[in-house]
Amino acid sequence: MTGRRRWSTEEILDTAVELLRTSDAESFSVRKLAATLGTDSSSLYRHFRNKTELLRAAADRILSNAMDGYRPEGDWRQRVTSVALRLRETFGEQPQLALFWGRYGSGGAGSRQVMEELLQALRASGLPDEEVPVRYHHIVVVVAALIASEAGMSSIGVTEYEQGLEQFRVAVLGADPERFPALAHFAPDIHPLGADRRAAFEEALAAQLARVEARLP
Repeated sequence: MTGRRRWSTEEILDTAVELLRTSDAESFSVRKLAATLGTDSSSLYRHFRNKTELLRAAADRILSNAMDGYRPEGDWRQRVTSVALRLRETFGEQPQLALFWGRYGSGGAGSRQVMEELLQALRASGLPDEEVPVRYHHIVVVVAALIASEAGMSSIGVTEYEQGLEQFRVAVLGADPERFPALAHFAPDIHPLGADRRAAFEEALAAQLARVEARLP
């Protein structure tokens, strides 16, 4: 009698990442992943202790993918910006894992690659060593929050998005000028959260880099 195939950790993660393209992290389960692989949950628990550990590893796989083929180019600002935009683009294709990464983080090889490059870039700026971890943390918090926010928007269905857009128009364009004078004044130029996200992402990142620059000796 032929035994069931033994899946490698890499194969399990590849399948989990693909499965998460079409389902959210909350409904994702080890049992569902095992069924997709044609095995039982117990065989997967030999690789991962629980669902959270598996999802963290899957999120780390996305970080590794983002850094695949990366070569440091330009000055420290260009290096930090390049890494941040790579993360944004790669997680944009995997929004469910972006939300999970923003919530729990990751501690695998992909995470270490990102950390190493950002820390090296900040050190290359001339920033004193005691300032590097603080500025690194601020940059990562902003980048992770923006990526997770975009992921949340992209997971909304068309109907739900249209309903939200209509509510936005009513709230903004229908604002009472006596009660909300500033909102009524700027209403024609106020955009929904989903608009111009790349520009907002780059501007928020640039603000963090400007703070680093201000701290240089």
